[in-house]
Amino acid sequence: MATTAIRLLDNYVAGRWTPASGEEALDVTNPASGDVLARVPLSSAGDLDAAVRAARAALPQWRAVSAIGRAQKLFALREGLTERKEEMARSVTMEMGKTLPDARAEVARMIEMVEAACALPTTMQGRILEDVARNVDAETIRQPVGVCAAIVPFNFPAMVPFWFLPFAIGCGNTFVLKPSEQVPLTQQIAFEVLDSLELPPGVVNLVNGSREIVEGILDHPGIDAVSFVGSAPVARIVYERAAKAGKRVQALGGAKNHMVVMPDAVIDKTVDGILGSAFGAAGQRCMAGSVVVTVGEAHDLLLPPLREATEALRVGDGLDEASDVGPVVSETARERVREWIGRGEAEGASVVVDGRDTDPTHPGAAGGSFVGPTILDGVQAGMEVAQEEIFGPVLSIVHVDTLDEAIEVVNGSRFGNGTSIFTESGASVRRYRHEVEAGMIGVNIGVAAPVAFFPFSGWKDSFLGDLHAHGPDAVEFYTRKKTVTSRWFSSGQGSDAYFVER
Repeated sequence: MATTAIRLLDNYVAGRWTPASGEEALDVTNPASGDVLARVPLSSAGDLDAAVRAARAALPQWRAVSAIGRAQKLFALREGLTERKEEMARSVTMEMGKTLPDARAEVARMIEMVEAACALPTTMQGRILEDVARNVDAETIRQPVGVCAAIVPFNFPAMVPFWFLPFAIGCGNTFVLKPSEQVPLTQQIAFEVLDSLELPPGVVNLVNGSREIVEGILDHPGIDAVSFVGSAPVARIVYERAAKAGKRVQALGGAKNHMVVMPDAVIDKTVDGILGSAFGAAGQRCMAGSVVVTVGEAHDLLLPPLREATEALRVGDGLDEASDVGPVVSETARERVREWIGRGEAEGASVVVDGRDTDPTHPGAAGGSFVGPTILDGVQAGMEVAQEEIFGPVLSIVHVDTLDEAIEVVNGSRFGNGTSIFTESGASVRRYRHEVEAGMIGVNIGVAAPVAFFPFSGWKDSFLGDLHAHGPDAVEFYTRKKTVTSRWFSSGQGSDAYFVER
């Protein structure tokens, strides 16, 4: 019986699909079944250099395109992505594992990024002040940084690359993307759309690979700015190494997000918010709520319905519309998450809902990397399970008596990505948002990730750099300011010296 050949993915360099020169390749697998979907090449330093050279060569021509002309290309990109949004959502589910509704929401956010970037002719405008001195005007203009690169994670194959790409090219830069080698397929579709736009060759480039390409991006003298999303330890390495090489850097790291539940919270709505935050995408989000802090009697009000709702979640293949929770990304991830559950139990936590042994007869579970939603109660704030990022469907519950103690628990984390509070008390919200040490706050919202026109503003070990992803920070990151002070002697208004007449 004939077997179907497994596709080996290409890079996209200088406006065309190009085979990688590296001899090694990795399997891209469906985490719900273990089936091999494709092979991703481990590109060489030469492949990266070719992409950077193409981006550098394209920069003058692309920068010369008017701001409106670049925005028109982004409008066309938005239309092309919209036409293929269902295809991309299914690709996200197949290679990463999240459920189709979750994947569709991710692709919608991806397209939202492009929509926000379409406004760049307005948002990248400079400033001008007439007569800073007699007959002297001053203005600040924005110009592109140069060649920009992004190193992106597995958990959002569609959206996270587009936290960067549309803003970078919209500001007049050229771009090199290294997708995660675990989930490279969705960006193949996105780059097919980009290829159809007839951009100058080299404006956008895609280089598949692993560690060698990451290190090459950090060190390559032809790259001016680097964006990274991944774990906290790697974010620090990326930040320090790229900055040492003189690059502009934004490095988004890990998280341990807390959800504080007050006694006056609307419990049914709170349960819904917690479920989506803790177990959506099988907990594989940097904005996942992984610790619930119950205040006072909120613990006894929340736990029974939360446990019941968690046990009712259906675990299965994300392509099955009936599934509520898909697999984690790999067998390695599954074993790591299982080990964390055992570690929490050994530390003294009570396993209220145990997802370590997902029923293998469940539809879609056989052969997949499944861990069911898990709740650990009786967790102490100092336990490792409450401090370290697990990146799986594991929810820890910490109980305290007062809002003061809850804020102390949240601020005791070395991470500061996001946090949420569930309450109907405006006074509690006002105090919480003022005192808590995190960059993104949700009020009765489980996942406090901002929309495209606000920055993704993590704090502490969750972010290294000065300018965050998307929103107005994207314009700041992808442009350099130039201030021009001017006088025209032929204006007939006199020629008083600038430094005398102020």
